[in-house]
Order: sequence, then structure tokens, then C-alpha cells
Amino acid sequence: MSGSPPPPGGFVRRVGLFQATAINMSQMCGIGPFVTIPLMVAAFGGPQAVIGFVAGAVLALCDGLVWAELGASLPGSGGSYLYLRQAFQYRTGRLMPFLFVWTAMLFIPLIMSTGVVGFVQYLGYLAPGLGQTAGDLIGLGAIALVVVLLWRGIEHIARITAVMWTVMIASVLLVIAAAATHFSPHMAFTYPAGAFNVMSNHFWLGFAAGLTIGIYDYLGYNTTAYMGAEIKEPGRTLPRSILFSILGIMAIYLMLQIGTLGVVDWHRMTDPHDIASSSVASAVLEETWGKGAADTVTVLILITAFASVFAGLLGGSRVPYDAARDRVFFRPYARLHPRHRFPMLGLATMGVITAVGFLIGRHTDLATLIQLLTTVMVIVQALAQIVALTVLRRRRPDLPRPYRMWLYPLPSVVAFVGWCVIYGYADENSPGRHPIEWSLAWLALGGVAFVIWARLEKVWPFGPKEVSEETGADSPEAVTATPLA
Repeated sequence: MSGSPPPPGGFVRRVGLFQATAINMSQMCGIGPFVTIPLMVAAFGGPQAVIGFVAGAVLALCDGLVWAELGASLPGSGGSYLYLRQAFQYRTGRLMPFLFVWTAMLFIPLIMSTGVVGFVQYLGYLAPGLGQTAGDLIGLGAIALVVVLLWRGIEHIARITAVMWTVMIASVLLVIAAAATHFSPHMAFTYPAGAFNVMSNHFWLGFAAGLTIGIYDYLGYNTTAYMGAEIKEPGRTLPRSILFSILGIMAIYLMLQIGTLGVVDWHRMTDPHDIASSSVASAVLEETWGKGAADTVTVLILITAFASVFAGLLGGSRVPYDAARDRVFFRPYARLHPRHRFPMLGLATMGVITAVGFLIGRHTDLATLIQLLTTVMVIVQALAQIVALTVLRRRRPDLPRPYRMWLYPLPSVVAFVGWCVIYGYADENSPGRHPIEWSLAWLALGGVAFVIWARLEKVWPFGPKEVSEETGADSPEAVTATPLA
């Protein structure tokens, strides 16, 4: 598909490797590490919290290889929707892609809402007297501004993203550089007793919580897969953008985490009354280069947070488009802006849900919001997509694969186990909140919605299955549709 002309009225391939990597990295390294370092330290109970970021990197890399192969083979808009549709249509018709879009319309905006929560949290460092109502209004205003900026053609968005990526890199590098000038190895590498006691249940509870926080910080490495129809040479660009962004962010996170622990005593990060528990990067700059530098870098961090929400809604808004166009979601979502060719309703809907999630997050706690969004996405996206990779290798050996997973199937197995650990420990790491129960309830509600929709559309299980086999990235676009009883 990369060599074929764009379909009439469809997306245009204008995003190259640098812009694609910048979009991924901007989404990955938003406000995440700046607000989750204290959460990670609290989960592990000491500087050994670095384990969480390493574990998250391993899971992201293994899962990224799944995305890389699928994205290179099927580079359309919608990401997981497209992969699940191709893999599971033979047995369950349109059930899996429908459920994915159903859950994505919730978990993608929830991820963005955590970024806005962190944005307001760091804004509190610059304006200590910022009240609850004022913070709510500022966060809602930031979401509205993101939607306005995205209401334009992709060629303009690519340039905006490149600028925001530059600011993001500057903010994290300044924090890393400041930490390096006053780094204390004793502070960073002195661990409490029993920190690495793998026989302790406390260690594994901390590890599961840290893995959840870690993978949350890396989420976004797949953003360009949702935009596959707008990527130049997707067979080459998509895998490279995913791998480059994961490796780059992995290096940044490790330097940021270790550097922070070498400047700010980890006990301060677990004290809710200390500024280090809410604005740890600002605390690092204040300790090293003074209040003026801390204020300046805090502004850059705010821009970084804004950039991550921008990139996330950019990719996420494309998810319902292909589904609606293929009659697997509500039909109005298939409409593109008549001039700028972007999905209007998808962007508007996710903007509204982001605003609602932001208000919920402001009145609960960030760790609970992270647990909820990760459990919602695990079953229908993370685990199902890993299975989809294997199904497509067996059912579609003819599918062009410009990139094939290294060491297959080992990365798939590691990713599958990692996601199962996150899901299995969710309730224990969020007592009283029941994220597993909420995720299953949302999935069950999606199943009911599918039955109603399938009845109205007269498709499986109330009509014939239709198998549509796309030829992949390096062949002319061709689809065969075969009704199955």
C-alpha cells in the first residue's frame, strides 16, 4: 500500500521517519516520568524503583516488536482495530475489532487525561495558591486548545509535533544535566534492608505495581501505528519509528530516574506534604540550579505534557475512523473533514472523554487512574493483539512482511506474560477500587452493545461472516470479501 496512490477522499501519506519518531516520543515522554517517579519509589519502597523502569522498558520493547510487524504488514489507520479485524474475522466475525474500538474510546482518552492531571499538578509549582476550581478550569482549557490545534491538516500537525518534540527533549535533558551536576551516588544507590528479597510477597507486589507504572510511562510507542495510512513508506518507517522511540525513551528514563534519586532523598518523594512528591523535577532543579531555573524548566515540562496529550489525541482520534468506514462502529465516525481530511467526530469525542477523565482524576488519585486504564486495555488490545500476530502468521503466510519480529516467538511470550502480571495484580495494587471488575464490566457492556449492533446490521452471529483479506504494505491495495455462512 505504500506505493499506491491514496484513495479518493482518504488520508494522505505525508509523515516521514523523523516526524513519526517525534510523534511517538512526544506521546511517550509527556508528563509521565515527571509525575510517576514518586509513585514508583512508593511502590518499591526505595531507590530500587529503577527496576520498575527497566521492567517497563523490556515489556515495551517486546510488545513494540509485535506492533512493528503488524504495523509494517497492515499500515492502515486504526492500528489494533485493523490487526484484530484481519486476524479474528474467520471465527468471530467483527466481534474483536468492535470490542477494541469500544475499549479504545475509553482507555486512550484516559491516558490523555492523566497527562492533563500532571500538567495541572506541575502548574501548582509555579502557582502554589492554585485552587481546585481554577486547576479544573485550566485543565479543561488545555484540552480545548489541543482539539483546536488538531483541527487542521496533517502536514501542519507534523511541523507542530516536531517543535514540541524539541521542547520535550530540552526539558528532560535539562533535568538530567542538573541532576548530574549535584549527583550523589550514595543517595542513589543506598537501598533499604530487604530491597531485593525476591522471596518476599512485598517485593512482587511492588514489582507488579512498578511494572504497571513503567509501561504506562512507555505507552505511546504505538501512536504512529494508528496513523499508518498517513505514514510515508510504512513498511520501513513504522517499525523504525517504534523501535527508535522505545530505545531513545529508555535511555532518557534511566538517566532521569537515577539522576533524580541522586539529588532528592527518596523519603521526600513519599511525603505528600513535600513538593518532591508532586513536582519532583522542579525539586531537582531547585536543589541544583536554584528557583529561577526550576521555574524555567517547569514551563518546559508543562509544554512537554501538552505535547503528549496533543500526540495522543492525534493518533487516537484515527481509531474509530476505519471501524466506522468498514461498518464496525457508528457510521458518523467515518466522516473526514471536507478540506483537511481528518476524522472530526473521533477527535471531538475523545476530547470530551479526556475532559471527563481529567475531572475524575483530579478528584481521585493518579495511581488508581493508571491502574484502571491499563486493565481496560490489556485483554482486548495487548493480549488479543499478540495472539493476532500468531494467527496472521499461520493464516496469511502470503501477507507481505517488510519487517518480521526478531527471535519470534520469544518477544511475544515475554510481552504476554508481562501483560498478564499487570492484570493479575491490579486489584491488589489498588485496594478498594476494583479495576479488574470495572474492566470486565466495561467489556461485558461492549459485548451487549455488539449483539445489539450485529442484530441491527444483520451480521454475524445474525448474518453471514465477511472475510476481507488486505494484501499488505508492499502490494497494490486489494481486498477480497467472501461471505461465510
